[in-house]
Amino acid sequence: MESIASAPGKMILFGEHAVVYGEPAIAGAVNKRVTIKITKSSTNSSIFKSDDLGFEAELNTRNKRYISNRGKPGIIKYILEILFRFHDHSPIVIDLSLDIPIGSGLGSSAAVTVSTLAALFNYHGKKFNKNYLAKKAHEIESSVQGIASPLDTSVSTFGGLIYLSREKKIFKFTNKLQSSFVIGYTLKRGNTGKMVKSVRSLKNRYSKIVDPIITSIGEITDEAKFAIAHNNQSKFGELMNINQGLLDSLGVNTKELSRMVYIARKAGAHGSKITGSGGGGSIIAFCPTNEEKVFRSISKYDNALKVRFSNEGVIVQNRKIL
Repeated sequence: MESIASAPGKMILFGEHAVVYGEPAIAGAVNKRVTIKITKSSTNSSIFKSDDLGFEAELNTRNKRYISNRGKPGIIKYILEILFRFHDHSPIVIDLSLDIPIGSGLGSSAAVTVSTLAALFNYHGKKFNKNYLAKKAHEIESSVQGIASPLDTSVSTFGGLIYLSREKKIFKFTNKLQSSFVIGYTLKRGNTGKMVKSVRSLKNRYSKIVDPIITSIGEITDEAKFAIAHNNQSKFGELMNINQGLLDSLGVNTKELSRMVYIARKAGAHGSKITGSGGGGSIIAFCPTNEEKVFRSISKYDNALKVRFSNEGVIVQNRKIL
């Protein structure tokens, strides 16, 4: 038995951190994916491996433990939590391949979680739909991170460009954002759980100051929703820059991220900001024009990718999911 599933990474355009406290957010699936293949193990051990990341680990699925044979499988906590909850503990091999940098703020953990759940459910012949998959994927991320928004897992499950409301309802934009983006990312990985806890601690210490910042990020997201609906690229870029300033005030920026933000703007990006939790990871640059110049400028110092939005969400080989 072989079960294969894939899920896209994502860009958060607006609403990072604020979404954890009930504010809206906008995010979109990108044309970079994670693929999980599950097969029956030829030994008595379950194995999690990835040639792309250079690691292999032997899993104890009953106790959520592992022994590393090579490399450092940083994403393994999500795999162990999934197998502990949903697997029958029979020996399997999980093979991960991806073209999303781990810890870059492009939703690698959500894409791994969604694709692993889909592949595992399919492996066991379990009936499921996308709503159920998104719900369970969010539960896994919340368990591993301590606190998590349903945004990342929703995007990886459903694909497209979405607005997550204050009531946690998902609205898919009918019009596409007709522009390319450049992603700049550093070798310093962000830690979503750590950064979420850091902002929460800051909020607890200075609630009268931080609460209005969180609210303002939500207001920016609502303005951006209007800008997207009316294809107002100038307004969209301005709002990205304002959002970046507020994220900086929450302490999630770094010297490397800030450098890329300003390099992108100087090279002609209409807007640029952190995407994801910060503390490392990535920035996004909105490039209706000057895409190549922005890409080359960021690449002089850091890593860069050109990405576009994708309407495709999770895909399971030889199976249609509604």
